[in-house]
Amino acid sequence: MINVFDITEFGAVGDGVTDCTDAVQKAFDAAKDCKGQVIVPPGAYAVKGDLKLRGEGVSVSGMSAWSYRNPGASAFILTNENAECLIDISGAFGCTVNGISLDGQNLGENIHGIRLTWPVANGGGQEDTPNIEDCRISRFTGDGMHLNHVWCFSVRRNHVISNRGAALRFSGWDAFITDNWFANNFDGGIATNGYVASITATGNRIEWNRKGGFIIAAGDSFNFTGNFFDRTFGPALKLGFNGGVVVNLASITGNVFRRGGCHDGVPFEDGEMSCHVIMDGCTGCTLVGNTMKVGAGDGNVMPISPDFGMIIKNCEYCIIKDNAMHNGSMINNLIEENNKECVIKGNIGCHFEG
Repeated sequence: MINVFDITEFGAVGDGVTDCTDAVQKAFDAAKDCKGQVIVPPGAYAVKGDLKLRGEGVSVSGMSAWSYRNPGASAFILTNENAECLIDISGAFGCTVNGISLDGQNLGENIHGIRLTWPVANGGGQEDTPNIEDCRISRFTGDGMHLNHVWCFSVRRNHVISNRGAALRFSGWDAFITDNWFANNFDGGIATNGYVASITATGNRIEWNRKGGFIIAAGDSFNFTGNFFDRTFGPALKLGFNGGVVVNLASITGNVFRRGGCHDGVPFEDGEMSCHVIMDGCTGCTLVGNTMKVGAGDGNVMPISPDFGMIIKNCEYCIIKDNAMHNGSMINNLIEENNKECVIKGNIGCHFEG
């Protein structure tokens, strides 16, 4: 049985000019009924987008070879400003997208790189379980990855950079987000568009994102360990929203928070945006054993930030302790407001005095 399909055998030409949309879609379709593997050889393949990956256990594999400025060896280049996304994986259960560069070329409005969407939670009737790894996803006018009502997914070792949306925006449960590099995305590194739960995020570098690093409005059961947050234009980590108890059960430890809460030339209307961490309306959470420090932009061309270290308010039964905050903020390392039955102590450090 043939179950390995090379897109060039369907007519794709990696010259960056020839329209390869039909050829790539034919390869995707050939793989969907046999748990097939779609091979994307090195080259730049121009596509109109809205490619549909379907079936069970299908993989799309290329040669990554990307760097900070280089898009990589196997690349899909979007050419259609009216597309909704480049690849739609809704209904591709257990799929893998590996080693592919996706370039949105800043076309259109709100076009996503990889999209999965269902109208309701668990809408596919089983775990979606997509695995997105070793990809470079850049220059989309929407999100790099937009997963709506996803049920179980893995995002590993990706470089998601310079998208107008978030690097990863999702609603759903059971996520493994590890060893990624999310940089310079306008709506943050990780953002949510609904309730999220059972999320592990470990070993990620989150840098130079506008609006913030991890922005979680509502959900439960989080493990954020060993991440590096560097220069965020807004809070590096924001849990909760406007005082309701909406984030439950989070363990936040061993993370580095550096140069958070910088305004991008115009001071924030809400001064609390200039901080490393906001916890607003959390219950049963721990923020323990992290390090926080102020800093300027590269070459000292931006203000030293943030103004505040940690802002903890409207929280219940949380532990905030043993965080190292030497030169942790410009004004105040810790703001506490309207908390109930919380342990907040041992956060050692001082604000920056020059």
